[in-house]
Amino acid sequence: MTSKKIALITGATSGIGEATAKLLAQHGYDLIITGRRKERLDEVKKELSSITDVLSLHFDVRNKEDVFSAVQSLNGKWKNVDVLINNAGLAVGLGPVHEGVIDDWDRMIDTNIKGVLYMLKAVIPLMIARNSGHIINISSIAAKEVYQNGNVYCGTKHALDSITGSIRMELLPYHIKVTSINPGMVETEFSLVRFKGDEERANNVYKNAEPLTPEDVADVILYSLNCPAHMNLHEVLVMPSAQASVRMLRKKDGTI
Repeated sequence: MTSKKIALITGATSGIGEATAKLLAQHGYDLIITGRRKERLDEVKKELSSITDVLSLHFDVRNKEDVFSAVQSLNGKWKNVDVLINNAGLAVGLGPVHEGVIDDWDRMIDTNIKGVLYMLKAVIPLMIARNSGHIINISSIAAKEVYQNGNVYCGTKHALDSITGSIRMELLPYHIKVTSINPGMVETEFSLVRFKGDEERANNVYKNAEPLTPEDVADVILYSLNCPAHMNLHEVLVMPSAQASVRMLRKKDGTI
């Protein structure tokens, strides 16, 4: 019997990460799921364990000691990570730099850049040892465009874009694919986190709009994983059909 592939997904407790975990479980992957919210992590594990084998690791990607300890704790088949999906990421606050909250900057930089780097450093040696693997970094349209008041968030995603391109070169000798997926507007907890729990403000972002769903992005992830061995999607820019750029959006009433 052929062993199932193993996918490690960060930020699997909601949004794109959770949707991807569910989809990959349905398509024959065993899963290592991570997240900061233990109760929610346990719920996702319980739900998916009826479909496939699931290992949950409770940590925050910002904490390098916890990241390395968690990955080093993998044993048996769980060390054979075939796919790493760096999904954990966030935006906090929206305003000009001179009015910025430094703690918000640190949170974005520590999660979106340093957290990804910690995961890469921890997991890549496992892939190199097996001379195979696929790394998928979930980025954003903000890696390709900047927008007013998105300064630090856009900066983190531009940095991730550069990191992704660099490791694609570094890992070429080891048959490790590297893909960047850059979604436009997706209706998740993203805006709720950005606006620090202000539900009304967060809901207004998606009001009268037709954004992508987390399941849409999960479908793109699965497609990239299903490409034949000789083919790799270096990057995918996936937008709602009603969105032409970061700020140009056709609303349901036809207004732009």
